[in-house]
Amino acid sequence: MFDTAEQKMMNLKPGEVDLGTSIMAVTFDGGVILGADSRTSTGRYVANRVSDKLTPITDRIFCCRSGSAADTQAIADIVRVRMQAHTLELGRTPQVVTAATMFQNMCYEYKEQLMAGIICAGWDEVNGGSVYSIPLGGALVKQPYAIAGSGSSYIYGYCDANWRPGMTREECISFVKTALAHAMARDGSSGGVIRTVTITKDGWQKDFTPGDALPFS
Repeated sequence: MFDTAEQKMMNLKPGEVDLGTSIMAVTFDGGVILGADSRTSTGRYVANRVSDKLTPITDRIFCCRSGSAADTQAIADIVRVRMQAHTLELGRTPQVVTAATMFQNMCYEYKEQLMAGIICAGWDEVNGGSVYSIPLGGALVKQPYAIAGSGSSYIYGYCDANWRPGMTREECISFVKTALAHAMARDGSSGGVIRTVTITKDGWQKDFTPGDALPFS
């Protein structure tokens, strides 16, 4: 057990499960790639080294979660149910911005109670592939690529130097995996394996990179 001072320093309640994490998403012509590490911690203890932080909202929209595992799971479950109802009302695939706005509304309304950072990304018939970042506090920012979580601070320079407009699907997959590998190597709260999901008009496809095969170049 940690003493009270250490708990306050880490800003965690006793036993609270935290997704100290590295997550990102990037658009390409025809869809999006989302990626995440797989380490979940309770304080300094690794509670799960192969958790799945890529959460489906619809069959064309996923989210990446960082912050409190309980908070982000609850928010994702609520948005998923609401989007299912919205899909039935529309009779077609809903827009990614609709799901992102639902996330933003909850994160902003309950910003004093929640610790949740979300990246919402996917494909729709109106906008194609799109990525939205909802950081702590409930802002909503559309970006060509987004990174978040404790590991993201180590890879801003790498991402700025290596991302460029017009990247192909294969280039984006390599970009995501390499960036996450570098974040996992530097950030003690990130680790495990890399999970990615590719979303296009044809659906989604997941991929898995084991911890002993992480790409660094």
